[in-house]
Amino acid sequence: MEPDHHQLVQLLPLLPVLAELGRTEHMTETAEILGVPQSTVSRAVARASAIVGMDLLIRDGRGIRLTPAARTLLPYIEAALQDFQAGLDRVRHESDVVRGRIGVSFQHTFGEATLPLLISAFRSRYPHTVFELWQGPRDDCLTQLASGDMDFALTAPIAPEGRGVRAMPLYREPLRAVLHYRHPLAERSSVHLSELRHDPYITLPEGVGLRALGEALLREAGFRPRIAFEVQESTSARGLVSAGLGFSILPPAGPGAGTGQFLPKAELGLVEVAIESDLAFRQIGLAWRERSFEPDAVKLFRELVVNEGGELLAELVRARSGTP
Repeated sequence: MEPDHHQLVQLLPLLPVLAELGRTEHMTETAEILGVPQSTVSRAVARASAIVGMDLLIRDGRGIRLTPAARTLLPYIEAALQDFQAGLDRVRHESDVVRGRIGVSFQHTFGEATLPLLISAFRSRYPHTVFELWQGPRDDCLTQLASGDMDFALTAPIAPEGRGVRAMPLYREPLRAVLHYRHPLAERSSVHLSELRHDPYITLPEGVGLRALGEALLREAGFRPRIAFEVQESTSARGLVSAGLGFSILPPAGPGAGTGQFLPKAELGLVEVAIESDLAFRQIGLAWRERSFEPDAVKLFRELVVNEGGELLAELVRARSGTP
């Protein structure tokens, strides 16, 4: 039998009144609970009875009593209201779920700890977001940002502001002289780079932030290094240093590094020594494009990094610099 949609439409507004009346079996109490006049409850019952085609309430002395028809309908009314509430709750929940793509370009050295830490903090709150990651040299990261392919660029040095680009510093990381563990200066707590002027230098490609920072430090020390190897990322540079093929200038590799103390010789074959210069650090920052419309996921990630990024990364900075 096809449902009478006209009757259903007429009955729907009356269901909450009928459900409450079924629980209380009392006109006045039902009216008080629903916050309506008693006459409204009476009219609702009369209207429902007319639509159903049979009485739903009968007078019982000074009170009322549900008819057998009303008692049969009541569980269905309750179920309908519960189903609707469940649907409403789901709609409201799904409207609160943040979805979307967040594109981040980053330099190779930030893929080990910095960026994963930020993503982990964000995904713990918004698990339905998707990150698209692109890694490469600093200049290429900024190109990806400027072209609109990426929403953010994580770089060092921090990106210059202007032409629709905003940026903020996240943390400052020391740079170290990375030496073979048998190097004559390996047991020193610090070194002036001029003492390494005759050593072969292991560096990164042009356009990489660490390359530019290292060159600035060497210029300050008064010499142009003899470049022995140019490698794509810092892991390879450390490998060449551990083989005794030269020195490099890099950020600390991890806990225990960067304080003039030896890293495990048997495993790494190198040591990181503090550089005697006020320029021996790099400033890591996040850059993004200004735009009239910013997707919710992108906006929320930017807000998390701006408001909490420094605190989130503070422990990482302490661990990598060897600070208790």
